[in-house]
Amino acid sequence: MRLDLAETALLLSDPGRAAIVMALLGNIALPAGQLAIIANVAPQTASGHLAKLVSGQILAVEQQGRHRYYRFANAEVAHAIEALLAITSSRSYGSGNAKDMASKHGPTGALAYARTCYSHLAGRLAVEMAAVFEKREYLRQADSKGFVVTRKGREWLEELGVDVAENHWERPQFARPCLDWTERRHHIAGKLGAELLARLRQMKWIAPVRGSRAVRVTIQGQEKFQQLLGIRVPVGGGPR
Repeated sequence: MRLDLAETALLLSDPGRAAIVMALLGNIALPAGQLAIIANVAPQTASGHLAKLVSGQILAVEQQGRHRYYRFANAEVAHAIEALLAITSSRSYGSGNAKDMASKHGPTGALAYARTCYSHLAGRLAVEMAAVFEKREYLRQADSKGFVVTRKGREWLEELGVDVAENHWERPQFARPCLDWTERRHHIAGKLGAELLARLRQMKWIAPVRGSRAVRVTIQGQEKFQQLLGIRVPVGGGPR
């Protein structure tokens, strides 16, 4: 077990491989050529990095025609990467001038306010949503690994249009806390986090920011977040 942990940590110790992993947090499969550009390495070097990440079960690969597309092997990998980012960003902010460190480490502006974290919403907006859900007793934290959705919470979510199969509500890991690496508080992950993100997109409360994991809150979304959850979104849908 210790050897496996050391080998996995070694996979993420290379800056090129770390850049590749970071690029895939948006839950979009990307081709090797694009990942090479992102990592700022030669295609041959990127191929070596990708082979190691696939072998280490960090990434999975799918062949489509002449191209190979890479994504995380599973959601647990994305959650682990996000947790590691929370540790590294905390260490970065822990010394020196906080404003200077913020410019060198971690996202600012739109990306810090609202972004996708693999299959769910992250950033300050997502953390505020989780806090409201707990305050209103829609969720209660059972342990460090999961939330329990209360009857009141289930009714509210169903009214919102979150469509979940009857037998999914009670499943372990259905609603799980995920440590937000910019806020260092929890947002909602798991199946519930994914369903919430999908519903917010469907209702057009949020919209993607091209070329980024950031999302912006629409005018309609600003009104609804305020009306239904008491969350005041900055004018313009969040920082830019």
